Amino acid sequence: MFRFLEMKMRVGFSILVGLIVLASISSTKLAFAESQLVFGVVPQQSASRLARIWLPVTKHLSSKTGFSIRFATAKDIPTFEACLAGAAYDIAYMNPYHYVVFHEQSGYRAIAHQQDKKLKGILVTRKDANIETLTDLQGKAVAFPSPAAFGASILPRAELRMRGIEIIPEYVESHDSVYRAVASGFMVAGGGVGRTWRTIAEDIRKDLRIFYETGAFTPHAFAVLDSLRESDVKLLQEVLVDISVEDPKILESIGMSGIVKAQDSDWDDVRALSISKEEAQVNDGSDSKCHSN
Repeated sequence: MFRFLEMKMRVGFSILVGLIVLASISSTKLAFAESQLVFGVVPQQSASRLARIWLPVTKHLSSKTGFSIRFATAKDIPTFEACLAGAAYDIAYMNPYHYVVFHEQSGYRAIAHQQDKKLKGILVTRKDANIETLTDLQGKAVAFPSPAAFGASILPRAELRMRGIEIIPEYVESHDSVYRAVASGFMVAGGGVGRTWRTIAEDIRKDLRIFYETGAFTPHAFAVLDSLRESDVKLLQEVLVDISVEDPKILESIGMSGIVKAQDSDWDDVRALSISKEEAQVNDGSDSKCHSN
């Protein structure tokens, strides 16, 4: 009798433990399902254009990983910098200099970058402008997206400075704004990068030409916060890398042909430039208004 009761109690206890474990698992799954990963994209172009070309990427990631991933950007690059400073994005696509800064400050870790690509800055002018070399910019106003836009601003300004060419930098918030300002004749020249040059509207590009390219560096980083689980990070990395096989048209829309795995040391070439945050005028104060989409 006592043995029977003891067995019954053991069975009952096992069932209770099982129910607790199941409840715990269900609760964890529910909490995870309701949580959201925010994918922040550097605002090189207008928010509406970024949403149009990047939403297929976030939807693909959501579909393949099972995570709820939401696209986000910021009104301008300084605000984006503040969002990175406050670790507002779980995943972010950021320029090489931003990665070097916010890896140290906010704990972002690179997992991927564009395949077979080195980032060069470009300088554009109107097709009918009398601008052929850097020296033709002496004393002139030149448009840039922001002080810390790596390819479109830091690199060309650094090369102009090395050659002793003095310009008047004008910061106009985005790559699209640079191209529009030059195409409209408001600025004699402006800085950009190949990827945004290839994706601007044809009615703007038809009036422009590239007259200078800078040296080449490791491109933009796809980076995640250190607080994400390692298993989730690996899954995100694998899905990003597989996009070119799964659905290459998604990458075409953002001006890429492939994505490869990356590690932090890939950006040592950028670190070697020894550009201070003060020189780049990086906004490293957090901002609460970061999740515009």
